[in-house]
Order: sequence, then structure tokens, then C-alpha cells
Amino acid sequence: MEIQLNITPLNDWGFQFPTDRPLIISGPCSAETEEQVMDTCVDLAKHGSVNMLRAGIWKPRTRPNCFEGIGSIGLKWIKEAGKATNLPVTVEVANVKHVYEALRMGIDVLWIGARTTVNPFSVQEIADALQGVDIPVMVKNPVNPDLALWMGAFERLNKAGITKLAAIHRGFSSHEKSKYRNRPQWEIPIEFMRQMPNVPVICDPSHICGRRDLLQTVAQKAMDLSFDGLMIESHNNPSKALSDAEQQVTPTAFGVLIDSLVLRNETSTDPVFLHNLEDLREMIDNADRELVALLAKRMKISERIGEYKRNNNIKILQADRWDEIIRQRSEIGIQQGLSAEFMFEWLNAIHKESIRHQGNVMNHD
Repeated sequence: MEIQLNITPLNDWGFQFPTDRPLIISGPCSAETEEQVMDTCVDLAKHGSVNMLRAGIWKPRTRPNCFEGIGSIGLKWIKEAGKATNLPVTVEVANVKHVYEALRMGIDVLWIGARTTVNPFSVQEIADALQGVDIPVMVKNPVNPDLALWMGAFERLNKAGITKLAAIHRGFSSHEKSKYRNRPQWEIPIEFMRQMPNVPVICDPSHICGRRDLLQTVAQKAMDLSFDGLMIESHNNPSKALSDAEQQVTPTAFGVLIDSLVLRNETSTDPVFLHNLEDLREMIDNADRELVALLAKRMKISERIGEYKRNNNIKILQADRWDEIIRQRSEIGIQQGLSAEFMFEWLNAIHKESIRHQGNVMNHD
């Protein structure tokens, strides 16, 4: 379902944003000293690709006794860095007090962090505080993979009259072991784009990766998936950073990363390309129809199994059988070039639907 909000395009936010390349936001994870903020931002601006500067002022940490931000004095530092580089600046706000202090200092753009987005009460309070204020607001996805919660934040802000809105994809927390700090789960921002097509979506590889060596790969994938921009953390001396040192890069390394990105076209007008693409898409359509027919056939068999279990008073779930399916089918899929992660998720989806069909049969009056 497509949801159309009253959204002002990025190019009409009142800043000199590019029209032919992604929006690039960068700056330190945390404002630590006036010198650190200024030096980092000035060096970033020299590269010429940065369109907006960022810095964390108030840092909501998972546990206490960590560096939780320099506080309001950092607003002046990032604002001065913006003036020195002639770039707009953005900071995170987590409550009404943060909003008022940022507005008082003339911060150009606000963003709502993942730990705030997860709480509709907090989002509504920020929306109420911004009633009648013409300022862009970016919203990071909630820490948990909840698309409706993310979309709800935009609806609340839009109802308050905020039309300059953008989403930031920073990945999702998970109990599962992963090479990422926050799993990207690309299907969620892609579905966000489908349901809210006029809201720009920016990727935050820094928080997805949690480590420098993965940044380029994630940034490139975001570009290949038609994201509107990137937010990448930079520090003039990352090893000495007071927060998230492992995911920040020097301004020089930032420049190398940006220059390495391949920006591809949205489409082509070449008739040969379009004809061949259409042929391949028709093959995909046919394969999908065959897959759906096979899945439907499988569910009919599940219903027959459900009847057999019902008639013999047997439980639906047979754990040993399910474990056997996971192992055997995953092995077959991996041999065919499919990833173990995909096979696990796909088999779980099929199993869930199979249980539903069996349950309908077994509990039918």
C-alpha cells in the first residue's frame, strides 16, 4: 500500500544539494572539542563531496558511564564549522529540550535517532514542539525491525506540518551473530521506499557496519539500491575518538571511499538494452509463476498431512523432521549457489505457512 505524504523534495530544502549525485552527510560521531569538530569538518569540506555536516551532541548510550556527549556547548562548535565551510549542519534531538536548544542555536537540520523513533510518545512530543517550525527533519529507523513504527514517525511529523523529511537507514539490532553492528536487512528500507515513495532515504553505513573495513561495501550497495544519499562518520583522529572509534574514518579515508563508489544509471534509453531486459524479466515472471504453483502444491500436501495427523491424534510440529528439512534443503540450496541465510529464512517462511495450513485442517470444526 502506497502512502503519499506532503513531502518537500531534497532540492527544495533551501540548501545547495546536488541533483546529479547522492546527498553526502559526514562529520564526527560525537563533538568532543571545538578544535576536533572544526578540523574534521574543514578537512571534509576540502574533498568537495560533502553537502551537510553532522555531529553528535547528546549521545544516548546503551549503558551508563560511557561518554554521553559534550552537551549544548557542542551546538556552537558544529554551527561554527558550518559557517566556516558554508555547509548546513545537522544534530540528533531526542527530546523537546534538545529541539529548543538546537533551534535557538540555528541548527539547519534535525535528526531523530533510532532509540527515539522506537517510542511513539517521544516522537509525538518532538512533533508537537516543531508545530509551525519550517525545518527539515530526518528520521532513523527504530532499533528493532518494525516498518510500521518507522513510517508512523513520518506520519506524526507530517501531521505537525513538517514537510522537509528524509529517512535514515542505520540497520537493526539482532540477537543473531553477524559481521555487522546492526544488520542492514535491506528488505525493510526497500519496502519503506515502496510504501512511502516520495520520502528520500539515506543510508548510514557507519552504524550498520560498526567497523571501517565494511563501509565501502555497504555504501556501494546502498547506491546500487537507489538510496538518495549516505551519512558516514568521520574523525580527524579516529583512534582517539570518545565514541564509536572503530566505525569512524579520517577525512582523507572518507574521500577515498566516496571516490571509489560507482554511481549507476536508474535506467537506459538504449532500445537493445530495454528489449533484452524485457526478455529476461519475462523469464523471471514465468519462473515466479512456476514457484507459486509449486508452493501451492506443497501446501495442499501439507493439508493432507494435517488430516492424517488429526485422524491419528498427532501433534502438528515434529521437531526432528523440521531439523532434517532445514539441514537437507539448506545443503541443496547452498550447492545451487544460494546463501545459507536465504535458505534458512525461505524455509522458515514455508514452514510457517505449512503449519498454518495444517492447523486450519486439524482445528477445523
